[in-house]
Amino acid sequence: MTFKAYLIDQEDGKVVSRFVDMNDSQLDSGEVVIAVSHSSINYKDALAATGAGRIIRRFPCVGGIDLAGRVVASSDARFATGDNVLATSYDIGVAHHGGYAERARVPADWVVKLPAGLTHRDAMALGTAGFTAALAVVRMEHEGLTPAHGPVVVSGATGGVGCIAIQILASLGYHVVALTGKEAEGDYLKSLGAGEVMLRQSLDLAKIKPLGKETWAGAVDNLGGDVLAWILSTTKTNGAVAAIGLAASMSLNTTVAPFILRGASLLGVDSVNCAMSQRMEVWRRLATDMRPAHLAKITRDVAFADLPAAFDDFIQGRAKGRTVVNVAA
Repeated sequence: MTFKAYLIDQEDGKVVSRFVDMNDSQLDSGEVVIAVSHSSINYKDALAATGAGRIIRRFPCVGGIDLAGRVVASSDARFATGDNVLATSYDIGVAHHGGYAERARVPADWVVKLPAGLTHRDAMALGTAGFTAALAVVRMEHEGLTPAHGPVVVSGATGGVGCIAIQILASLGYHVVALTGKEAEGDYLKSLGAGEVMLRQSLDLAKIKPLGKETWAGAVDNLGGDVLAWILSTTKTNGAVAAIGLAASMSLNTTVAPFILRGASLLGVDSVNCAMSQRMEVWRRLATDMRPAHLAKITRDVAFADLPAAFDDFIQGRAKGRTVVNVAA
């Protein structure tokens, strides 16, 4: 049988992406074949599909780093025909055919059974962004963070990770401060659970002290660069900062002062190589105590046929919240 797929390729040194017809013989190796119901669009997907970033490690490659659907064949005893599953990260959509296709074949070790209470669409409304946000909170909890320790700041607050991190933290009882460069989105961020909204323009990032006023018990940083340096300098004693992105900069110009004088922890959050045991636990919590209360509010749907037109919003910084791709619709 043939199926529709969105294939990213390279021609004359340039990235080109288009819909093609494929069959199962063209899929990559793996023990689990999935009829894909939904996928999602992450910034990484937009960079890959447009060639705006050097994301794809093997051409050609079906895009989409997230997928959810139903098992149609499995040679691994952990999965049976009819199981509802999801898969994110690893090499999916960058070096292994991904979720922008009506069928996918992936290694069983990359597959998670859909937690009770989540639909395929729910799982993709969360996707890599939601998983990363939850993993950041889990890592901060491991360092001892509790709501009693004080406020948690979330930078890049209107993005997919930021929107979900705000909701998770608020649902767990934290006082959340949303840091954004988009003044018009203040009411929106408060409606998601932010107790306060701080404008990035109000920060004097040219004069970051080695140690500023102790303010944050925790932080989820999507930006990197000077914003992360400022967060570290203003983190409370024994505070925990989760670094999950580099939307502003890959560089970090800081000092050791927050670490050796305040015992602050800088936690790297890598959703790609997270161990399966932790991955399953994070997804369990995303379906229970960490489930965002306003997932519908931050999610929009696009038809599979309209996928190419949706990437520009991400490249131009206009995207807000999460975008689900209805592959099987």
